[in-house]
Amino acid sequence: MTCGVSVARPRSFTSPSSYTRWALAIPLIQRAEIHRDRTAIAAGGKTFSYRELLGASARVAGGLLGGAADLAGQRVAFLVPPAFDHVAIQWGIWRAGGVAVPLCLTHPHPELLYVIEDCGAETVVVAPDYAERLSPLAERLNLRQTPELSSGVELPLPEIESSRPAMIVYTSGTTGGPKGVVTTHQNIRSQIESLVEAWEWQATDRILLVLPLHHVHGIINVLGCALWSGATCEMLPRFDPEEVWLRFAARQLTLFMAVPTIYSRLAATWVSAPTARRQQWSSACNGLRLMVSGSAALPVKLFEDWQEISGHTLLERYGMTELGMVLSNPLHGERVAGHVGTALPGVEVRRVDAEGRPVVPEEPGEIEVRGPGVFKEYWNRPLETERAWRDGWFRTGDIAVEESGTYRILGRQSVDIIKTGGYKVSALEVEEGLREHPRIAECAVVGLPDEEWGERVAAAVVLTDAATLELDELRSWAKDRIAAYKTPTRLLIVEALPRNPLGKVNKPELKHLFGQA
Repeated sequence: MTCGVSVARPRSFTSPSSYTRWALAIPLIQRAEIHRDRTAIAAGGKTFSYRELLGASARVAGGLLGGAADLAGQRVAFLVPPAFDHVAIQWGIWRAGGVAVPLCLTHPHPELLYVIEDCGAETVVVAPDYAERLSPLAERLNLRQTPELSSGVELPLPEIESSRPAMIVYTSGTTGGPKGVVTTHQNIRSQIESLVEAWEWQATDRILLVLPLHHVHGIINVLGCALWSGATCEMLPRFDPEEVWLRFAARQLTLFMAVPTIYSRLAATWVSAPTARRQQWSSACNGLRLMVSGSAALPVKLFEDWQEISGHTLLERYGMTELGMVLSNPLHGERVAGHVGTALPGVEVRRVDAEGRPVVPEEPGEIEVRGPGVFKEYWNRPLETERAWRDGWFRTGDIAVEESGTYRILGRQSVDIIKTGGYKVSALEVEEGLREHPRIAECAVVGLPDEEWGERVAAAVVLTDAATLELDELRSWAKDRIAAYKTPTRLLIVEALPRNPLGKVNKPELKHLFGQA
């Protein structure tokens, strides 16, 4: 396979262009035309308007086309840090008729190679600071390097139908090998519109992005919703808890979205700060109208701690790479700890048993979803695509109960539902109980194969400083808090839990650690 590697030159994206009068069928491009003079991106101490983003992305598109009329669905992977250039390249790929495949900045070479080869990328765009990282792959894949993306020649851009594939985002691989999730421009529009309506996005909003841009949390919930609304997306090159608190203290932000791990690190930074600074930071949170948590289960204790620190009741929601967001606690109204709310606008949700029959609210059932935001297919995996649907409903594999009209996730059918001694145990429920232990800082629970019990409940824990913990001691403590059949019979003390870039625990890897112990 021959791929082109284009080194993105940030300075080549900033001059005006008349390219923007073409290829406006892409929903986000059409919306940007409405907000041309507003600030779209703030990054690296600079601000960029929607007008500049339209011009820059058009020049990227022209460079990618190289004289061709349309990329016609060619996959274009890109390894670019979160900044103005990242957005310009993503939009430029779309405007040229390509399919954008964002790469993870922290992935090692084998994982980058996997995505590039699996999606069949015909071009890989790499920012200058990351070009050297890709060089070990260049020889293996016969990659070709070109000096920059800007063509310098004003050419018409193709008309893009909303039904065309727009993006391939790879799943986290926490329950199997990563799969390429193909979404169309219409899928993306539906996912964004649902959240804009539910969370009442406005052009006056300003959000801070600290999430990676190879997952839907950052791509759709933060960046996509902001740019759809004419709001400003402020980008940090990487997550730094001190810097985030400083941005809160500047009182310019109106929204913040993150994973539980980030909120945990922000809370720890707050706790270790001097009293006067803690007071200043807590007061600054009053300026934000909404704080959202997702991509992993939010521990109840962290939910409560964050209320004390910030005065905010975190809005927890539920979604998947294949779907965008599906369930959400209300913007206005009660948010229940440990629950993920109800169906978002434009989304249909049901819970069913193994045979696909609807279940009563208190009975566990698999979440199934349908709606215009549901993805098109798994890239080059027709059988897996076919198995993902039942009677027109996408099968999430997640098990939930409905309590007082709101959903509570019990876990993944495959990794978080443990079958032991005839019982079905929710790993997430056990984890929530174990977090109450004063010496447990973090924990994760998995089921390990067992001839007698089918599976045994096993807990991996990170302890607080200098603490120790024995299995018998843990079981004794848990007997008044957790049912006996749910109590762990295996205990593994670890320095850190294996996680993916979004902070979600990689449970297959965790099971492997138990096997090595």
